[in-house]
Amino acid sequence: MGHAMKTREIETGIHCDLTASLSYSDYLDLETLLNSQHPLSRPAHHDEMLFIIQHQISELWFKLIIHELRAVVAHIRHDRLAPCFKILARIKEVQQQLFNQWAVLETLTPSEYAQFRHVFGHASGFQSAQFREVEFMLGNKDAACLGVFEHQAEVHGHLEQVLQSPSIYDEFLRYLARHDHAVPGERVQRDWSQPYEQHPGVVAVFKEIYEDTARHWEAYDMCEKLVDVEENFQLWRFRHLKTVERIIGFKRGTGGSSGVAFLRKALDFRLFPELIDVRTYIEEPAG
Repeated sequence: MGHAMKTREIETGIHCDLTASLSYSDYLDLETLLNSQHPLSRPAHHDEMLFIIQHQISELWFKLIIHELRAVVAHIRHDRLAPCFKILARIKEVQQQLFNQWAVLETLTPSEYAQFRHVFGHASGFQSAQFREVEFMLGNKDAACLGVFEHQAEVHGHLEQVLQSPSIYDEFLRYLARHDHAVPGERVQRDWSQPYEQHPGVVAVFKEIYEDTARHWEAYDMCEKLVDVEENFQLWRFRHLKTVERIIGFKRGTGGSSGVAFLRKALDFRLFPELIDVRTYIEEPAG
């Protein structure tokens, strides 16, 4: 004999009449969110929806990363490292989500992508204002990148302000200087709009921290959290490169870049160089 399928009864306490209440959809503004996908291919190509949603989700994660990085910078400026650790651990998990979602986009084959790539013209991820803000906050400063935002005065002005502000790494070095570490003066006060330049004096500071972790525990923990962020950032870049290579080969990017070759150059950039360099000089305890 067959068995009747069991159903879960709706509990009597569950609110069903939400006429005058804030609903799940209202709180999340789902009407706006779920009506923000507008494929341009005609007839609409099945896979364009994937492409749009993939990039919209990335932008939402970028928004959260910016939100969290701003909090980290504020804590460092007020000499509070401890709250940063949980925030940076969260950023690491968000970066994992960004990394893993490339696997979804990789289900898009070259044949499928070729059917609708033409519809977005010169639109390109290089024009993502939020990604540029993340890069600037992490220290990858390049004023030339602002050129693509000149048609958006408010966005351009905001990014220019972020460009001219200390990065998270700059703020950490300033924190260390305030706490009696011998950070070179030119690393503490400089033109923040310029790319960070490696300094042997900073390596010496980190060497001291790593060789006496008990004495410098909070600074040591912060160092490792920053290494996590840089490593995950570079892994994301590499996965981006491999995804592009898989889907379009060595075609030029829609934004005018050389495509894979352009993305490969970015892999050479280091956000927090001395945090990697110091590992070469850490000495083993005697005995």
